[in-house]
Amino acid sequence: MDEVIRDIMTREVECARPDMTLRELARVMKEKNLGSLPVCEGRKVVGMITDRDITIRAVAESKDPAATKVADVMSREVVTIHEDAHLDEAERLMHDRQLRRLPVVNAEIELTGYLSMARVARTESAEQVGRVVKGVSHPSKPTPMHAYEKKKRRKAQ
Repeated sequence: MDEVIRDIMTREVECARPDMTLRELARVMKEKNLGSLPVCEGRKVVGMITDRDITIRAVAESKDPAATKVADVMSREVVTIHEDAHLDEAERLMHDRQLRRLPVVNAEIELTGYLSMARVARTESAEQVGRVVKGVSHPSKPTPMHAYEKKKRRKAQ
């Protein structure tokens, strides 16, 4: 598997700003039909925000969407992948961390793109995509992807 992330990632990426209100963010998400956005200061990724974050961390807590800032409800621990990484690394990250999307960064940790499950599905075999989707959809922490690879090697011997 020699696919490099920069060759298959989506390059046009919308970002949220930490100082946006949730109302502003929700309007952008609705207009562009997005369920999640990286949160950036300039081009540096500082967080992630999802429609679920808005629901669980703001609406359920009765926070005012016109006054609550993205920074108040975003996830600060962001898993990214380098644009020079190979697709198999992204698949392992997506599977093992149960992620449907990965922000793609350069050496300066600036956002350069986005890798989604849909992009992975267009480049991989049905078997590989099935394992990634199964891991992402698993209700608890899935078996790490490398375990599947070891099992496959044992069967081939």
